[in-house]
Amino acid sequence: MYDPLRAKAKVVMFTAVAFLFGLGVASGLGWTSVSHAMPAISTAPQVSPEAVQPALDLSDAFTNLSEAVTPSVVRIETRRPRTSPAATSPGGQPDPELLRRFFPGLPDDPGGDGGAQPPRVAGGTGFIVSPDGYILTNNHVVEGAQEVTVYFQDRRQFRAEIVGADPFTDVAVIKIDAGGTLPAMSFGDSDDVKVGQWILAIGNPGFGGSTQLSFTVTAGIISARGRGLGLLGQDLFRDPRYGQDQASWAIEDFIQTDAVINPGNSGGPMVNLQGQVVGINSAIASETGVYQGYGFAIPINLARRVMEDLIEYGHPRRPRIGVAIENVSPEDAELYGLPSISGVFVQEVQPGPSQGRLRAEDVIVAIDGEPVGYTAELQAEIAEHRPGETVTVTVYRERRRVDVDVVLGEAPINNPPPAQTTAAPTAVQRLGIEVEPIDAENAEAYGFAMPGGVVLTDVAPGSAADRRQALRYQGSRLLRINEEPIESTTDVREALDRVPPGEIVSLHFQDRNGTQRVLNVRMP
Repeated sequence: MYDPLRAKAKVVMFTAVAFLFGLGVASGLGWTSVSHAMPAISTAPQVSPEAVQPALDLSDAFTNLSEAVTPSVVRIETRRPRTSPAATSPGGQPDPELLRRFFPGLPDDPGGDGGAQPPRVAGGTGFIVSPDGYILTNNHVVEGAQEVTVYFQDRRQFRAEIVGADPFTDVAVIKIDAGGTLPAMSFGDSDDVKVGQWILAIGNPGFGGSTQLSFTVTAGIISARGRGLGLLGQDLFRDPRYGQDQASWAIEDFIQTDAVINPGNSGGPMVNLQGQVVGINSAIASETGVYQGYGFAIPINLARRVMEDLIEYGHPRRPRIGVAIENVSPEDAELYGLPSISGVFVQEVQPGPSQGRLRAEDVIVAIDGEPVGYTAELQAEIAEHRPGETVTVTVYRERRRVDVDVVLGEAPINNPPPAQTTAAPTAVQRLGIEVEPIDAENAEAYGFAMPGGVVLTDVAPGSAADRRQALRYQGSRLLRINEEPIESTTDVREALDRVPPGEIVSLHFQDRNGTQRVLNVRMP
């Protein structure tokens, strides 16, 4: 006889057995594991602080230095016409294969139909040298610039005036009016730097509003002093504004370092462990254009002397002894009884103050008691003086050491090259946008149901619009500029022409889906 309660009990029993069997299988396969025990994480030092205290102290010194000096370092962005010699390198020629300036340019803007091209945008670094806004940088950073903008670490920006520049030392001074007291760098003595001494190299290679690679700090040592690269002389020789006659006046007495420095660091400070600037980053030796272990800086003593002239006169007043010179050879040292193969051999005494004081075949070994071992060092020592000053020149003459007082003349290098005349960029070019009409032929290509109005087609790299990431709106219809409706490219030009420099312009876009966006950009 069928018993429903009993049958039901059997079903429940078989179900329970099947469940337990399945649970056992799943457990054996690891299917029921839901978590693992968290491992114990140790934060105890592996090495006692006492064992590495010198390294910790050096690390703290680097941190303190960085915090102290980076507020004085600024990014410099320049706009220059494409006809400017500095748009490639001085003289319009490529830099030598192994010697490159830290001077990156942004990619060239699209070519178009041969019409006016927007200015080329490039950048470098500078540092504040006085609370009222004087900034020291490299000549090749600002040479030929129509417009110079300075960016601070706190995102403030200011237009800058070029006070003066010297291609013979690659030093330039610009000035901003920030309306307050600015943090200025402290100057050290580059004559005191020693090979093996720790330094920091500071740069600000970012562009515009970009935070990529901004305010980089790297550490290294002084690898060598007195490096004469021939870089400035080659630039001047190739530049038709100067040529062979002027190239010999270049002064190259670089400090070499192994601190990592890359494009965009031109004009940045090299500082010692006291936070004092001892050099200005200026060039690298590289087969690729990026860091390969050799960086070079202008000694700050030379740069400071040039800076003072640029501020006072607008150009350098280069002193001269008035001699044709070359480095001493081993044969010279033996013939003239020199204590070492060091000094500067006088080949010729030119008309001027040195006539009757110095002689051909003199070997100059010191200026005012400071030893000089090669031509670039002599030029740098003389350049720290002013025309009209008297210096004591120590020479070996007829195998005897003799002191001679010489009044310094002035080098004939201060005839400035002719100013370049170029058409000022339009407001559209300064803002950095390109637009074209939406007609019956391209409306479908851009995704618009009906023709009419204009569409944003491109954004110039490094432009004001690019800094505000206007490229996001490429392919969108430009509806209004501020409150002015836009129907044609002429409307765009006229509306932007009415926006004064420094004012904010509002660009109203509509994408192909009908979504509207507003982009606010400050007119350069």
